[in-house]
Order: sequence, then structure tokens, then C-alpha cells
Amino acid sequence: MRPSVVFATGQLLTEDCWAPQVAALDPDYDVIVADHGRDDTIAGMAQRLLDAAPPRFHLIGHAMGGFTAFEVMRQAPERVISLVLIATLAPNDGPAQTERRQGYIRLVEAGQFDQVVEERVPILLPPRRREDARLLGLVRGMAEDTGAERFLGQQRAIMSRIDSRPSLGGVEVPTLVIRGAEDGITTQAHQDEILAGIPHARFVEMPGVGHLPTLEAPDETNRLLRDWLAEVPG
Repeated sequence: MRPSVVFATGQLLTEDCWAPQVAALDPDYDVIVADHGRDDTIAGMAQRLLDAAPPRFHLIGHAMGGFTAFEVMRQAPERVISLVLIATLAPNDGPAQTERRQGYIRLVEAGQFDQVVEERVPILLPPRRREDARLLGLVRGMAEDTGAERFLGQQRAIMSRIDSRPSLGGVEVPTLVIRGAEDGITTQAHQDEILAGIPHARFVEMPGVGHLPTLEAPDETNRLLRDWLAEVPG
């Protein structure tokens, strides 16, 4: 039986975020993209992921998908073979983050969902890629496919999530942490917290890449993931 890989996706993003990775891994792995659009809690997203996943799997989480991955590791650590965390962070929101999200909610409730999307573009992409028509089209298309209602549910989930830092020490599976050096959302300090908390976690920084490594640098991301999965015993 082939090993399984489950992808957990970030807010305002869809399975298209993983299209290059699914294409690269599909010949050798059973690939599942978890459903993150029907729950308004991170715990609910994690449970839905576990319900759809095979008994054992490699787990790869991006951004909000990393929050889901931390919850999976609390709920069912015995089912995860290895963990990859991309462009994510462990603490819950502070006052500034909460206020920003409440601002997004106010815009959506005022019928200005499109403005939320445009406000997020500068933090999703590094300066040199903000005029990249292909990337902008992908980001806007995924946001449109997500829609306002699902986005509001994702905001509620993110705002109510718990601080994952106290549980990092319980992550005993091999773990790879990946961050784009020009990520406008996560910081190196966030990665250092994860690396300090998870025993023997490995870190890779991707130069010139922002918050969306899977789309900005798909070939490099694919290589990192293939090498990692080949190295970790199934």
C-alpha cells in the first residue's frame, strides 16, 4: 500500500494552493487535501481531516493549515508519520491580530469582501511578485472560490484557536519547518518558537519567497517535500 499525504490549507486558499505538489507526489503517494471550508473552529477542521484521512499519514500544513496540524497532533498524534509546517506560527492571536481580523469581518459584513482580498495581497506576496499576473490571478481566484461566508468561518476559527506553544513538546514525529524569507505574515521569531518547542525539528528558509511557497517556488517546494518524504520511514 502506498504511503498517504494529507494537506491542510490556509485561509482564503483552496486545493489549488497545492496543485503543483499534488501533481509531483501523486505518482508515489495517495494524496488528500483536507476540507477546511465547513467548520468555524480549528478543532472541527482537525476532526474533519482525521475523519477523511487513512489510519496513518504524513501531514503537511500551510498557514491556517498549520493551526489545524497542531490540533491534529493533540487529538491523534499516533496517526501522523511526519509533520511539515509551512509559513505558520504557534501562538494564538494577540490584540493587534484580533483587531485586524475584526476589521476584515466588518468589511465582509458591509459587502466589501473584494477589498479584504486586495488588502491581503501585499502580505501574501513579496514586493517583487505583487505585479505577477499569474500569482495574482491564482490568489484572487482562490479567494473568490472560498467566498465571503467561508472566509468568515475561517476568521472565527482562527480568532478562537488556542495557543499551541505549550503542546509543541508533545510533537514527537519528524518535523520539517519551512518559511519564505520574505513572508509578510510569519516571522523568524515564530519559526524559532516552533523549533525550540518541537524536539529535533528541521528548518529550511526559502530565499526570495513570501507566504505562498507552494505557488511562488513550486519546483523548490516539490523537491523539499519529495526529499523529506523519501527520508522519513513510512
